[in-house]
Amino acid sequence: MNGFLVVDKPGGLTSRDVVNRLQDLLPRKTKIGHAGTLDPLATGVLVLCIGAATRLTERVQDMGKTYCSRFRFGATSTTDDADGEITQRPDASLPTREAIEAALPAFVGSITQVPPVYSAIKIEGRRSYDLARKGNVADLAPRTVRVDAIRVLAYEPPFLDVEIDCGKGTYIRSLARDLGETLKCGGLVQTLRRTRIGRFRVEDGVEPESTFEAFRRRLLPLATAIEGIPQARLDADLIRRIRMGQRVPLDVKLGHTPGPLTVLDERGELVAVGTASTGDEFIFIPKNVFHEVRPAAGP
Repeated sequence: MNGFLVVDKPGGLTSRDVVNRLQDLLPRKTKIGHAGTLDPLATGVLVLCIGAATRLTERVQDMGKTYCSRFRFGATSTTDDADGEITQRPDASLPTREAIEAALPAFVGSITQVPPVYSAIKIEGRRSYDLARKGNVADLAPRTVRVDAIRVLAYEPPFLDVEIDCGKGTYIRSLARDLGETLKCGGLVQTLRRTRIGRFRVEDGVEPESTFEAFRRRLLPLATAIEGIPQARLDADLIRRIRMGQRVPLDVKLGHTPGPLTVLDERGELVAVGTASTGDEFIFIPKNVFHEVRPAAGP
């Protein structure tokens, strides 16, 4: 089995729980991993990379994401969500919708945020959440992330429903916390659902308790992860050299430009993902090479 499987993760499970469930059903030594952790509280799109697809995990992780979340104002949490120890802010005035709309633009674009202390970020080889559980709260450094859009869906105080488009590494819990601080009332994530990673959507998802046959039928091909990357079809000799890990020349006349490039063989099957680079000559530099692996059929 080689391909991607979208699982609609329920609340209460870790991402690793879902991987373990499927791993128990797969043939021994089958490689499997996930592309983007979801907290136990969160539900929705968890992309599992199976077999040769594990080589494209980073590509999937870099794709844009969409979340639907309910923020709760008037309270804070040790984990910045409803799973943590919650402290009420009874003296805080809940904001108006107009105040919220006025505050949101500051959280769109390239922004700086501090990750939650209960996060998977490593500090000297240890996860931040492991340190926090032992009372050693880490001083996490701010990081730059990308938020493409925040759409207000509904506001019934103290709950704000939003839909968020964002890039890799964005913490929705940090957005809720920081928005609450800006509005001087406190904030946390009450619910969180990921509905999209790139072209992988929740509508494609299967339940983690599905059968092996259901998983197999819903497997998406390797090519799903390379949509939008320029493609080049090369002859058999160049394909052979690429599969040996070699860099190969590209024909400028074919119109390729420097940047990411996917190489296909003469049958249109995926051979490698890499970079077209100019220097002394125009060449393809392979990064992920696939050895005679046919993409798995879709449903």
